[in-house]
Amino acid sequence: MAEVKLEESENFENLLRRFNRKVQQAGILSEFRRREYYEKPCTTRKRKEAAKRRKTARSSSGARSVVRR
Repeated sequence: MAEVKLEESENFENLLRRFNRKVQQAGILSEFRRREYYEKPCTTRKRKEAAKRRKTARSSSGARSVVRR
């Protein structure tokens, strides 16, 4: 659980900004969105494989753009 303590003479906007940053860093919202609905194991596997393919395609496409003379 993300927790922030109110510092002396700190306004609410700064407190809320710090809290949102902590929640982002902890990955709480992304975890909630991922678990909001049940995902079948085959769907999870397909999603991970697609992400892996995208990642390798991105990294290899940069190597192809080098021009040799």
